[in-house]
Parts: sequence; structure tokens; C-alpha cells
Amino acid sequence: MNKMLISALAVLLIAGATPLLAASSEADFKAAYAAAEAADKEAASLRNQWTVTAAALAAAKKAADAGDFDHAVAQSKEAEALAKASIYQATSEKTLWKDLEIR
Repeated sequence: MNKMLISALAVLLIAGATPLLAASSEADFKAAYAAAEAADKEAASLRNQWTVTAAALAAAKKAADAGDFDHAVAQSKEAEALAKASIYQATSEKTLWKDLEIR
């Protein structure tokens, strides 16, 4: 019974990890890069773009041009996360500054 349970869990873990081990393709990069660019444009509309986001986007583009789509996807996801953090900062500071105002 325990051996069957362990075997079943091992199969499930391997099946779940398989997509993580698969190499990224150009299509994966294009999707991740588009999402990162969209988030960066939203941050720009809030006038709160971070320079590290632009650097991550440039690194993603450079890696994709070199054919390293795994690194390009990782950099694109990093850029998207940075852009979303800058969006969060801009939107939260619109109201939080009132808490810091001396009354």
C-alpha cells in the first residue's frame, strides 16, 4: 500500500515538474515579452516607470536575439514583475500619502 502511494506521488511530481523542465520557445518569449511591455506601458501611463524594468526588457530582447529563449522568458517575467510592482507603488501612494500628512 505504501509503495503504491509513494509511486503514485512520484509520478504526479514528475508530471507536474515536466513543464518546468521543458525548454522555452520563441512563442513563449513573445507572450512573456508582450505581457511585460503591456505592464510597463501601464506604469508609464501612471508616470512611474522604473529603470530596472527597462533594463530587464533590454536583457530579454538581447537573450532572444541570441536564441537563448529560456533566459529571455525569465528576463521578461522579471520585467513584468517589476512593472507590476511600480504600478502597485504608484496606485498605493496616491492615497497613502494622506496618512503621512501632518494634521
